[in-house]
Amino acid sequence: MDVKAAPNGVATIEDRILRITGYYGYYPGYSSQKSTSRSSVTRCKPGANCPSSHSGISRQLSPLSVTEDSSAPILELQSRGSSGVCGHRVERQNRSGDDGTQTHPENSSQENRIKARCLSCTSMVLKAVWGLLIILSVSSSWVGTTQIVKITYKNFYCPFFMTWFSTNWNIMFFPVYYSGHLATAQEKQSPMKKFRECSRIFGEDGLTLKLFLKRTAPFSILWTLTNYLYLLALKKLTATDVSALFCCNKAFVFLLSWIVLKDRFMGVRIVAAIMAITGIVMMAYADNFHADSIIGVAFAVGSASTSALYKVLFKMFLGSANFGEAAHFVSTLGFFNLIFISFTPVILYFTKVEHWSSFAALPWGCLCGMAGLWLVFNILVNVGVVLTYPILISIGTVLSVPGNAAVDLLKQEVIFNVVRLAATIIICIGFLLMLLPEEWDEITLRFINSLKEKKSEEHVEDITDSSVHLRSRSRANGTVSIPLA
Repeated sequence: MDVKAAPNGVATIEDRILRITGYYGYYPGYSSQKSTSRSSVTRCKPGANCPSSHSGISRQLSPLSVTEDSSAPILELQSRGSSGVCGHRVERQNRSGDDGTQTHPENSSQENRIKARCLSCTSMVLKAVWGLLIILSVSSSWVGTTQIVKITYKNFYCPFFMTWFSTNWNIMFFPVYYSGHLATAQEKQSPMKKFRECSRIFGEDGLTLKLFLKRTAPFSILWTLTNYLYLLALKKLTATDVSALFCCNKAFVFLLSWIVLKDRFMGVRIVAAIMAITGIVMMAYADNFHADSIIGVAFAVGSASTSALYKVLFKMFLGSANFGEAAHFVSTLGFFNLIFISFTPVILYFTKVEHWSSFAALPWGCLCGMAGLWLVFNILVNVGVVLTYPILISIGTVLSVPGNAAVDLLKQEVIFNVVRLAATIIICIGFLLMLLPEEWDEITLRFINSLKEKKSEEHVEDITDSSVHLRSRSRANGTVSIPLA
């Protein structure tokens, strides 16, 4: 239909109305262009080739055409939909990330727990292995020392000179410790710096001449008396009897700690002390209270007593010491012995109490072997506290009794009667009772309760397994059990 233009240039009434009302999108020929644009839009059948009318339409339509108005919400919906999908994806990723962050610490904590358990298990296994080796080393070194002394007495009997000579070897304790420090420590220190660090056992000022005389003198005297009385006892008794009687020092340590240090009273340790005293009396009775036997028992008990007094005084005045401080202290005892006690063997030599023909006639091999094994024993006792459990060191000491007994039987130097064997066993049992911890009764009750709980749990599991088995059999036979309400 052809649109005729009006004389004033307005094509139709619609154009007039739009011009009068002031429509902001009006321009001349608006209605005619709109009609032509509608007429130019043709419908295409599916599958047919449609003319490219989109370009024409887009060129003819105004910026506020219907297509743009209708396409804007569609695009907005598409953007909202895509943003919603993306939002859900982001939320899912965030949730999965949060779940990952929540599960990651749990997994890491479980891994840390497993690693900690593995490390604790390996440390326990290493301690047990080191403990087994140290037990064998301690017992063998003590048995070797005792047996070499017995061999030396066949040709050379100078117990105080032997004590003085073996104590001088304690000077080598700190150099051995420092060698181990150089071999194992990551941050190595100079000898003087390490010596000053370990000398704090004497106080904050370190080792002074006054402290050297005040603290070292009584301990050096007790050390010398312990070893000297032990060697005197070996002349009167067999190695088995002396080593068994020396194990009574644990009972004496408890009694002195209870009296002097006011330690906790324990009934089981009182029983152990009574057993030790009973074994001492039975050991003296084993030879019908023979003079040499009684003197030998007195020497052995005196050695155990001075050893106990040494340990109690050390705990009272010096407290607990680490391996380096113990090495420093023992080496200091060796220096004190060399400087201040050397006159004693000289006096005994000139008074012919302990006399020998010449220095070449001395059994230097046996003397050096005895002193070396004694030094090894002292080092192992102090090292064992660091590497393994202290109780294993005591077990190694008590195992020297059967070790000496085996050697004495092989040498046919001892004949075990019933009384001697019973006395040895009683002393060893008392020694082992001394090794019980202070909370041994509570630990025993906890262990018994844990065993009862395990048995009850196993009983409940057996009942549940039997009930499940009966139900499965009843279902297989076609019978169904109906539970009562």
